[in-house]
Amino acid sequence: MSHGPRSGLAAVSSALLAMSRHLEVRDVLKTIVASARELLDAQYAALGVPDDHGGFAQFVVDGVSEEQWKAIGPLPRQHGILAAMLREARAERLADVRKDPRFEGWPSAHPDLVDFLGLPIRDGDEVIGALFLANKNCPKPEGGCGFTQDDEELLGILAQHAAIALTNARLYERSRELTIAEERSRLAHELHDAVSQKLFSLRLTAQAAARLVDRDPSRAKGELQQVAALAAEAADELRSAVVELRPAALDEDGLVATLRTQVQVLDRAHSARVTFTARGVKALPASQEEAVLRVAQEALHNALRHSGADHVDVTLDRHGGGAVLRVTDDGSGFDPMAVRRAGRHLGLVSMRDRASGAGGTLTVESGPGKGTTIEMEVPGG
Repeated sequence: MSHGPRSGLAAVSSALLAMSRHLEVRDVLKTIVASARELLDAQYAALGVPDDHGGFAQFVVDGVSEEQWKAIGPLPRQHGILAAMLREARAERLADVRKDPRFEGWPSAHPDLVDFLGLPIRDGDEVIGALFLANKNCPKPEGGCGFTQDDEELLGILAQHAAIALTNARLYERSRELTIAEERSRLAHELHDAVSQKLFSLRLTAQAAARLVDRDPSRAKGELQQVAALAAEAADELRSAVVELRPAALDEDGLVATLRTQVQVLDRAHSARVTFTARGVKALPASQEEAVLRVAQEALHNALRHSGADHVDVTLDRHGGGAVLRVTDDGSGFDPMAVRRAGRHLGLVSMRDRASGAGGTLTVESGPGKGTTIEMEVPGG
């Protein structure tokens, strides 16, 4: 086999592997578009996922800067060539898209597209997207298209695998939504049980104090102190639940801002000093960001509820293309092996599962009287 075909096969293999590596829909779309543009050597590539209202639920581009994309304006509607690809579900290969009778123009800031290759992405009989490339980086024959029949066939292979990757990503996100809903339901039940018990105890203790206030003031004082302690425990239960149930807002704010906000909330809510530092962290795949956030929440919960720490420090550092999370406290610490033998896990099993599920690792360093450090490393995209 000559060097050219080997290189082409390696490129296709890399593109398909990159598609299968991601689980989030947005990450899959971006990988498909970037892979298609690189593989077919085009200036521009885009992929649109149609909605049910004549527009696009998502539209991802490659080869256009962020400034250009903002200047272009709103997402396109389903019209012209894009609409034809979605409606007729067949490939379109054009020497000059601007001369096609279906062409309806584009915004003034839009790049000038000439030769065009587009293909629908289908899941069975359903068209779930439209993938297209423009401006092949090669000499064009007079009046001809830079994209060839071979390019069309190669894009067809990508489109088939893109359909699988996109369908899998959608199933994953739906599964995760169900998992989150189940987790919230579980937390609601736990919150109801825990706070109900605390409030029941509060009522009984307050009644006892009221009966004792005249005949035994000193005992009544003790009962009232118990009321205060129970009220504080109930407040802690509520704070912890609110933080865990609060939407992470990772899509809007990103991991660093979300963690900083939650640490600030906990610092105000607890007597321990809680601090946060981030250094050079880049955006991570969505699944990894969620795992890091959940591990941080669990580690903070343990430190603030069980360790008696005066100071809890959260750091998030860049590590290669990924990140390292550390949650360190100066509390009482514990013997990890003794905890495991006793069947008490302090959320360690859950944290390890989350780290592993995101392709990362989790380590725990602790000892009686030595505080605790939870460290999680994720590889990035």
